[in-house]
Amino acid sequence: MFKNKPGQRLAFLPDTNVETLAECLVAFANGDGGLIVFGLDETGNQTDTIWEEEVESAIREAASLCRPPVPSHWQQVETETGTLIGVQVPRSTELHSLADGRILVRSGARNRLLTGTEVQNLAASKHVAEFETEPVPGARMSDLDEEIINEYMVKRETRGAARITSIEELLFEIGAITREGDPTTIGILLFGKNPQAFFPQSGIVFVKFLGTEARGADGGIGYGRRDELNGPVARIVERAWNIIFEEMHIGATVNRLEREEITEYPRFAVREALVNAVAHRDYRLKGRRIEIRMYADRLEVISPGGLPGYMTLDNLVEEHFSRNPRLVNGLFQWGYIEELGLGIDQMIEEMVQAGHPPPMFHATPYSFTVTLSNKRERAAVPKWTRNINERQARALAYIRENGSITNREYRNLCPGVSPETLRLDLVDLVDRGVLLKIGSKKGTYYILK
Repeated sequence: MFKNKPGQRLAFLPDTNVETLAECLVAFANGDGGLIVFGLDETGNQTDTIWEEEVESAIREAASLCRPPVPSHWQQVETETGTLIGVQVPRSTELHSLADGRILVRSGARNRLLTGTEVQNLAASKHVAEFETEPVPGARMSDLDEEIINEYMVKRETRGAARITSIEELLFEIGAITREGDPTTIGILLFGKNPQAFFPQSGIVFVKFLGTEARGADGGIGYGRRDELNGPVARIVERAWNIIFEEMHIGATVNRLEREEITEYPRFAVREALVNAVAHRDYRLKGRRIEIRMYADRLEVISPGGLPGYMTLDNLVEEHFSRNPRLVNGLFQWGYIEELGLGIDQMIEEMVQAGHPPPMFHATPYSFTVTLSNKRERAAVPKWTRNINERQARALAYIRENGSITNREYRNLCPGVSPETLRLDLVDLVDRGVLLKIGSKKGTYYILK
């Protein structure tokens, strides 16, 4: 059995069906890329043995159904029970469709058809990623910090990447320099000695206000603290986190005779909001930096640039698309991003389980804001424990073991029960405040509240 589940960058195919493979190729290429593993069903259990010759033939036929053809290469995938064949699909700078005109993207563990507006937005975003690898006028190799580069190489190797002995080879491979050795946008942002000399907008401004409003000069003291953070992105993330942690209220509780620290905001939620702002802001927008505003009742992280590609407020949880894929990969190698596409839902879960309201998200064409509230709800005696039915008890046990449950998984748990009855079971648990519903339509799943 495969240890990971299908998701934003992983698909399982039980056979070499050409049409299904073509759909996955297009969906991954239009998104952030991914891996297709043959010989596994949707639960990760192995099906029939599939040979290399079958995969090669299927790839050729599937490529003929893609417009334009999707670059890919097959590879061996090691599992606990043996070796399988997989196809690695990189993110493409082109917009891909199937021969029948359908344009798909990866949405969680499925491939989703895009609407007309989403297609236009995705096409416009495809060219943004090229900004990362554009050479920076006036920049030279001497503008890159060798200490930061060496630190990155060490972090990269600890995540299992192959060691590259030549710094120039590594920098070219990740798009940080051109073939001629000139630093690119991503090179300056990741490794620059002074990135703000080339991109003044790449810093962060932290402001702590004394009350619940941003008071101006006419209203007295405007803020209690203000810091401007500069440097390469990894250093900016570190410094911003340290400042936020310094300013957060920290309490404690005793659990089983052990003292547990309670922060004003869950650590993961703060880190995710901060890293997302740095990773996904639009660095082409000049004149505005990322802003972190700490009020008495909330924390706001404001990132310049609207939602990229086909992303909307409705699909933030179940889908993922990077405006800056190379920068995202750099922060992943640095250890600031655990796994692509899993941050928003975990942020919501961390906030709710800590007793806070879920995060609020606000998008405009030129900015995206995450707001974390520090309000906590007083714990109440769960009345539902006395009148829960057997099916609901099984659902809760499943969530405790697996972290979440979908409608399909609930139907598999309770065969013979009508889908409508099971839907009403979950609605009842949501209404009682036991479960939290995440996502919408086919992407819906439930977690413990």
